[in-house]
Amino acid sequence: MKILVVDDEKLLVKGIRFNLENEGYEVITGCDGMEAVELAGSENPDLIVLDLMMPRLDGLEACGKIREFSDVPIIMLTAKADDMDKLLGFEHGADDYLTKPFNILELKARIKALLRRSRAGQKQQAQPDSKLVCDHITLDRDARDAYNDGQLVDLTAKEFDLMELLMRNPNRVYSRESLLNAIWGYDTSSDIRTVDVHIRRLREKLERSPAAPEHIMTKWGVGYYFKF
Repeated sequence: MKILVVDDEKLLVKGIRFNLENEGYEVITGCDGMEAVELAGSENPDLIVLDLMMPRLDGLEACGKIREFSDVPIIMLTAKADDMDKLLGFEHGADDYLTKPFNILELKARIKALLRRSRAGQKQQAQPDSKLVCDHITLDRDARDAYNDGQLVDLTAKEFDLMELLMRNPNRVYSRESLLNAIWGYDTSSDIRTVDVHIRRLREKLERSPAAPEHIMTKWGVGYYFKF
């Protein structure tokens, strides 16, 4: 598996590269946002570790540009611990978020979780029920495409995984913690907002009226579910 690591802190990149190569990954590196976009296009990595604060083009802008042509899993790194910065990262298409300084073991665990789910999605075999359909919402599980009233909708890998889980289990209420564990591979309470952001984005993309959803529902005080 090939991982792209982009950060302007050379010692940090060196340390991440050393640890990931010891795990058997192929690692390519860059030092700014423009390089991140260029290498994402030319090297076709399986996952990207992307710093938020970088010269030429910051991580948010780079993430947004990468999302224009790829749904590769992206982990954002930042020295900022503010919730708003995390929300902005998710808004621009990041799949996960890690605050500096971080434990390299946690980074490796999150990389493994994202790659495992990405591979599972890519290896789905054709089945008679490969399409999940409810009203105006359709998920094509083989092509990993989503449609709203027949119009193709651009979902990130995590958005698709989350929507597929909810649609495959209609009317089952999932807590935020269980969704974090099922989709992201961990259930740290400090990352609960991750689920809220992804649910809001799914409503904006797939509900006819995001403010009054018909299918992607909230069970107040409990969690989320898909209503058929």
